[in-house]
Amino acid sequence: MNRKRVLAIVVGAAVAIPLAACSGGGAGSSSDASGAVQWWTWDDKQAVSYGKCIDGFEKENPGIKVDISQYAWDDYWTKITTGFVAGTAPDAFQNNTSFYPEYVDQGQLLPLDDLITSTKFDIDAIGTGIDSWTYSDDKLYGIPMDWATMGFFYNADQLAAAGLTANDVDTMTWNPKDGGTFDKVVAHLTVDANGVRGDETGFDKTKVAVYGTGTIGTNGLNGQDSWASFLSTTGWTLGAGKNWPETFDYSAPEFVAAMNYFRGLADRGLSPHEGDFTQGAVEQLGSGKVAMVVGGSWYAPSFNALKDMKVAIAPSVLGEDGKRSSLTNSNANSIWKGSPRTENAWKWVSYMGSEACQSAAGVDGTFFPSIQASMDVTAKSMLEQGIDVKPYTDQFEQGTLFTTPMFRSGQELGSTITPMFQAFFAGERDDKVFAEMDDASKQILGG
Repeated sequence: MNRKRVLAIVVGAAVAIPLAACSGGGAGSSSDASGAVQWWTWDDKQAVSYGKCIDGFEKENPGIKVDISQYAWDDYWTKITTGFVAGTAPDAFQNNTSFYPEYVDQGQLLPLDDLITSTKFDIDAIGTGIDSWTYSDDKLYGIPMDWATMGFFYNADQLAAAGLTANDVDTMTWNPKDGGTFDKVVAHLTVDANGVRGDETGFDKTKVAVYGTGTIGTNGLNGQDSWASFLSTTGWTLGAGKNWPETFDYSAPEFVAAMNYFRGLADRGLSPHEGDFTQGAVEQLGSGKVAMVVGGSWYAPSFNALKDMKVAIAPSVLGEDGKRSSLTNSNANSIWKGSPRTENAWKWVSYMGSEACQSAAGVDGTFFPSIQASMDVTAKSMLEQGIDVKPYTDQFEQGTLFTTPMFRSGQELGSTITPMFQAFFAGERDDKVFAEMDDASKQILGG
């Protein structure tokens, strides 16, 4: 998802065919009302998985064709925005909660409520995400297509070599003062070049062979892939828990303490410093140099594919009250208001929101479907592949997941605040930077 180069594919049925060039993408025919419905995604795996739905859709809708294009994350949003201006945006596309409010304000997204009513689409079958995709005008701008949350992936052999058990990681506690039992597990999993563990006398933090945990630091505005599921156990949430906040709450004492704790892990030699690894979480664990990483549910097939390594999954940490609180989000399918094919685009989007499509696409395990019956199919399929996703699904069933407050101006906030995060974790700024981040968010959100 974070690769910088553009990659475009067109998917027909279940076959992915690389394009000779990416500049035109799939939206070059958006001005032609008779053309194929263009659907975009940033996820290369979901592009293939949802491609399995095309045959069924085209059988139910003779004469309507669908083309799927996929672009790397950063380029994806640039191309979407450029497409709005140029009139070449895709008819429908996978959307993210950080971006859609701004698109609604710009008048680029089609509200879906009337289409849902007129076609009798079973919106009640969607088990998650409806609230997040209902804007402040009480209209729905996306059909939730998936859900996700966070946990840990760990090297089971390294865990056993440390004398730790699965229960030790399944029940890790955390607090921003001393790190709880999470800190103890991480320290014991860390090993220096001489075989001394991070909690033993003589440990050399300058010569670490295996870090107990991967980097926990800069990661977006809400820390989804790193610190969010730790912070939320303290009761902290972005924007003080309110949708459409006027400021973020980075200067809260518990947040500042937590960030100092996570930076301290690297200073103690228990995790890499930010930038030490250029690869993502999968590659870090796969290198054998990191014993455990924070990871989203969507990574499960990738971790399972690591060769010569037994990878297991643990849920997010327990807070001081003994409860978990893990961030969840839901991507959705939106329709561009300027599309000349809104009726056909809706037919495709609503088909993607059907049990038939989500079950067909979900067997790959590249996403967790928003429809419960399809989620059951996915969980069963993944278990047959040797992947037990219960550490994730249990959190959903137990009601320990939370959503970040909705906010506007996601792109501007990200470009302004992310460098401040990076400066802190690079050791270039002290924790006074978090008050500045609050001020910056207030100026943007209140502007």
